[in-house]
Amino acid sequence: MANKPPNRLFIASDSAALARRAAREFVEAAEEAVAARGRARIAISGGTTPRSAFELLADPSQPWLARMPWERLHLWWVDERCVPPDHPDSNYRMAREGFLDHVPLQPGQIHRIRGELDPEIAAARYESELRDSFGLEDGEIPSFDLIALGMGADGHTASLFPGTAALREINRLAVANFVPQQKDNWRVTLTVPVLDQARRVFFLIDGADKAQALRNVIVGARDPERFPSQLIQPSGAILLWILGQTAAALLPIEAVKGGCGFLEREE
Repeated sequence: MANKPPNRLFIASDSAALARRAAREFVEAAEEAVAARGRARIAISGGTTPRSAFELLADPSQPWLARMPWERLHLWWVDERCVPPDHPDSNYRMAREGFLDHVPLQPGQIHRIRGELDPEIAAARYESELRDSFGLEDGEIPSFDLIALGMGADGHTASLFPGTAALREINRLAVANFVPQQKDNWRVTLTVPVLDQARRVFFLIDGADKAQALRNVIVGARDPERFPSQLIQPSGAILLWILGQTAAALLPIEAVKGGCGFLEREE
């Protein structure tokens, strides 16, 4: 069976357009959430691709810094490597250097995964913080206003890697996941039910090395054990794919366009 097509695709003309579209999604989601519910809760991913978007959010020459309702924003992480927060591989460190050090967020608005702890303890503490902050009862799942995801060349997203135990977790909000194919074997990640409960979800994907996996995820046979990004099918949200041209190079665009609603390009 073919995987369900995405709701929307945006193919950027270059890396600057890719970053602009991601920054726009962050700000629009936050504005919408504050207008509707008084605050915005956004979960972000690591990796090199989103850093340019983060930097735009903190750039005073761009419109996003002034538009973002910083005082009402709570920032969370989709996943984290089990390393200290000052480690070069830390997703938190990348975000801090990219924009957190340059925007008016208070410490209580920043909810990092404590990767310096034992992985199981870090996951349990993060889940407890989620439950307390969102006011959840047992069995309830948080609804983030936006979750920003990336995708690896192997089709993984968050720290949901092919063949790993976290792919099948449906009861926890956050789990420690052993990833044998990575040198930093332990990760902490939000689970699929949380990712699929968000009000908005986007993938931000660039690079020719992602092209084959992206084709498999979007138009290939459903095989989430091999391509975990196929698991992301939010029930009540628009799923947006923000793509670089090299990442999208192998997509049969007309077939995708016919099934997803509409396709955007920025020239």
